[in-house]
Amino acid sequence: MKAKLFLTGVVAGAITGVAVSLATAPQSGKHLRANLKNNALSAKHQLLDVKEDTANVKNSITAFTNEAKNNIPQIINELKNSFSTFKEAIEPETNNLKQEIENLQNSISLIENNLSDLQKSKSKNEESNSSDESDNKE
Repeated sequence: MKAKLFLTGVVAGAITGVAVSLATAPQSGKHLRANLKNNALSAKHQLLDVKEDTANVKNSITAFTNEAKNNIPQIINELKNSFSTFKEAIEPETNNLKQEIENLQNSISLIENNLSDLQKSKSKNEESNSSDESDNKE
């Protein structure tokens, strides 16, 4: 709506400018009438060109909007399919990684238990040695 008003203003301003310049130019009446007629025809052709260009822009926008409406759902579906395919492709690797993490956690638990048993055993040995030394001194 604003573009239409703007274009109307531009055309009206151009016609007014042409009319004022022709009216103030020093010419004979016959020459002035011929110039006015030529300028009126030229302005009419320019107005028709502007109208045609406006219609072309409107048609282009409509075509783009329709194309976007048709293609966006298709693009979204393609992205969903790609994501599903990717998810299926990495699923075995994901399961392998989960299994490896579980194995590592079990190994860590086993090492912690072995360290704990080793420390207990060492403590018992030290206590045993300490009590043996006490017995020997007496």
